[in-house]
Amino acid sequence: MKLLLIGAGNMGGAMLKGLCQYDITVIERKTERATKLKERYPDINVVNAVDSIDGFIVILAIKPQSLDALEIKGHAAGLISILAGTPIERLKSKIDATYYVRAMPNMAASVQKSATSLCGDEALKDQAIEILNSIGKCFWLQSENALDIASALAGSAPAWLALVAESLSDGAVNLGLKRAESYQFISALFEGVGSVLEQTHPAILKDQVTSPNGTTIAGIAALEEGGVRDSFIKAMRAAYEKAQSLSK
Repeated sequence: MKLLLIGAGNMGGAMLKGLCQYDITVIERKTERATKLKERYPDINVVNAVDSIDGFIVILAIKPQSLDALEIKGHAAGLISILAGTPIERLKSKIDATYYVRAMPNMAASVQKSATSLCGDEALKDQAIEILNSIGKCFWLQSENALDIASALAGSAPAWLALVAESLSDGAVNLGLKRAESYQFISALFEGVGSVLEQTHPAILKDQVTSPNGTTIAGIAALEEGGVRDSFIKAMRAAYEKAQSLSK
């Protein structure tokens, strides 16, 4: 299985740490970035262009607005696109491939912990999941609309959780804890809670650590005064609607 990664920017570069276990060629046209990739991954073929995509499974990781300017020759065995808001029908008009899959990883791919949603041609499903399992955990969905919803959850939510982490740190620092200590603690906290949530419903976890007239319920009450649930629900809708608008 030969892979061709087109674009090694923020997300493509984050994915490469897991993808480098495969026979992979990377197209990166920015000279400085290409040089750094060659230094970091000496066994990977980093090029400015390829004559043809024949026989490759192509992973398309450019910016959506760059798709119109993309010039690719040949017929790919399959295309895996991580372009937000770019439907399969539009991809078909730009890149010739036997099968098409859309995927939405997140920045946790850099530590091989991405929650990646996928949808598209069933014939490419198993290979796409095998490939993207190298950067984390995959979730196959049945429609592009479902992918747009999952993209808001897995693609955008890391930034929202980072905002939560920063806010918790601010609160701890305000009370007297050192900033570096707060971030170390919060990182371990997120990792631990994430593992618990794989086995425990969020509501049950909340109830388990919430005692009558205790510190946790006092904090929850303060969060509800700020409309925390409503804010996250609205953030999900805003991200989803933006993804929908990008596809038009």
